[in-house]
Amino acid sequence: MPGMLEVAVAEARKGLAEGGIPIGAALFSVDGSLLGSGRNRRVQLGDPSVHAETDAFRNAGRQRGYRSTIMVTTLSPCWYCSGLVRQFNIGAVVIGESRTFDGGREWLAENGVAITVLDDPRCVTMMSEFIAANPDLWAEDIGE
Repeated sequence: MPGMLEVAVAEARKGLAEGGIPIGAALFSVDGSLLGSGRNRRVQLGDPSVHAETDAFRNAGRQRGYRSTIMVTTLSPCWYCSGLVRQFNIGAVVIGESRTFDGGREWLAENGVAITVLDDPRCVTMMSEFIAANPDLWAEDIGE
């Protein structure tokens, strides 16, 4: 799983470098093959629906089913992205960190999604520093 997280962290860093919110995600098959990756591009594209998980999901293209896929994300999924996981029956979510934002993590677990929280210090630092420097943009991103 740490190798999978590297893909999501690289996406988050790209987003930050582009002036966006540093959240990255990637969708993998159960054998570890990368299906698609993406980042939060709400700011870059002016589109509030482009969260990291939705970007990765779109970039993965159509799949026959999602039960055996793994969504890896640098931050605990918000309610919107948690809904995506449930809607398409994604079987597992690996979360880089949930300290700065907890989102729908517990709800996903209660509904049968395998949840792994890595508490990765890179993810915690990246989000903590971003939130401190950009509180209004962060509040907009999470709908506050």
